[in-house]
Amino acid sequence: MERARKIRKVAASRPTLEGAGVRLRRAFGFGDTALTDPFLLLDDFRGDHPRDYLRGFPWHPHRGIETITYMLEGTVEHGDSMGNSGTIGAGDAQWMTAGSGIIHQEMPKPGPGGRMGGFQLWANLPASHKMMDPRYRDITLADIPVVEGSSGVRTRVLCGQVQGTRGPVRDVVIEPEYLDVTMPPGARFEHPTPAGHTVFAYVIEGKALFCDQKDPYSYDAEGAGYLDLQRSPWVENAHLVLLEDGDHLVVSTNEEATRFLLISGKPLREPVAWYGPIVMNTREELQIAFEEYRKGTFIKKK
Repeated sequence: MERARKIRKVAASRPTLEGAGVRLRRAFGFGDTALTDPFLLLDDFRGDHPRDYLRGFPWHPHRGIETITYMLEGTVEHGDSMGNSGTIGAGDAQWMTAGSGIIHQEMPKPGPGGRMGGFQLWANLPASHKMMDPRYRDITLADIPVVEGSSGVRTRVLCGQVQGTRGPVRDVVIEPEYLDVTMPPGARFEHPTPAGHTVFAYVIEGKALFCDQKDPYSYDAEGAGYLDLQRSPWVENAHLVLLEDGDHLVVSTNEEATRFLLISGKPLREPVAWYGPIVMNTREELQIAFEEYRKGTFIKKK
């Protein structure tokens, strides 16, 4: 029997300062990972002023996670301790598996009009893969297929599958799906989702009605109880929608178009020990990682 997903929580992203002084908005990633498992953090670094982001993210380590960067505008120049370097631009993505350890930098540059637009998602690795060899997957605009659906819905498929079309990123342990969905006014989008997987959407343009719910802001499943029932049922730009379990979801638009990221993955249900850019399973593993970083033995693969 089919079971449509319902809204578990709607939350506005929060202004945050990261890197060497980059102003961004964080949709989630403030410590508690239970609701978003296997995902740890989602940052929205769209900006109109170069002074807000040009300082970038100078050299820093990662271990135990994957970082997924998806660009809308501008570019990000990257380099790492394995000698890799390059630039991703508008419509490109980079799936970096830190695994046993990597030291890298990410330096954003403006596009036309000084604008920068992109998102970075952190996905956890299971204990069995924490110390795997690091790797990069650079995905260009041309690599990402676009599915034209009913009523004018347009979906870019970074990973996962839409109407039989698969994205270029495959063979990832958490079985993720990463879609960029654009809906015109008066459209309806229905999409199957694996039961038991964590699913969330992040609105990046316009507004939408999720799960046919007229009161998306009315209940906070983390325990805050019922909230403001007078708010609009339409979820707007820079808001996260975390969904309950089910095998499909429904999104609708009214007189306004919308665009949102739709992301899902298989929960790990493992303990998380997280400090800064390193995510392990125990505090002892964290201590080992930082001690190795201090001693210069952090990098395991040359």
